[in-house]
Amino acid sequence: MSKPFKFKEFTIHQDKTAMKVGTDGVLLGAWCSVDGYPDSILDIGSGTGVISLMIAQRSDAMTIDAVELDENAYEQSVANFEESDWGDRLYCYNATFQEFSDELEEEEETYDLIVSNPPFYTDAFESEDASRNKARFTSSLSFEDLIIGVSKILSENGIFSVVIPFKEEESFIALAKENNLFLNRVCRVQGNEKSEVKRSLMEFSSNEVELKEERLIIEIERHQYTEAYIDLTKDFYLKM
Repeated sequence: MSKPFKFKEFTIHQDKTAMKVGTDGVLLGAWCSVDGYPDSILDIGSGTGVISLMIAQRSDAMTIDAVELDENAYEQSVANFEESDWGDRLYCYNATFQEFSDELEEEEETYDLIVSNPPFYTDAFESEDASRNKARFTSSLSFEDLIIGVSKILSENGIFSVVIPFKEEESFIALAKENNLFLNRVCRVQGNEKSEVKRSLMEFSSNEVELKEERLIIEIERHQYTEAYIDLTKDFYLKM
């Protein structure tokens, strides 16, 4: 039985879903920019709903939608949304992102901020657990399908924020460019000073602007966090 994960302003129950609260989602939820006061926000592949809830805490957006394919994760997101202080602003759809984006494109609806912590291990690592596979493997949502869908429903000045493995960064940027989405900001994440870069937090828009590059190191040593990491996550983690 997976214990609930308590944050400062909300709790994540995660007993129904294969994907538990992890550093990637928390980093994206804390790092993605809400400076432009987005009115409508979409979280693709919500899992437990943690990113949507973090953004609800950080912004006044009236519409925060999430789309989740896995039925158990969808139910978990809905329950976590309803239990939070922002239940009236959060809504989750049980669908594939491809279906969801096609439908919205037909209705000419767009989002000012789209975030995703997408599935990213390739099929070579597929495990026996089907729901964990779905949550974590690109076979259920390829980067190409993700980017094409986003390009259809991102508003004119909207922002798309995503976290992916660093080794996929170049190909992802190239795919985005083919769909007229340009990298505006990137933060490369290392576990500690000596470890290699593991993750890239990236922000795209349809505007080509001067690229802002950042680096984030999480720990000085085991369980001793850097000032930068504490600053980024202190509004959320209980012990920060």
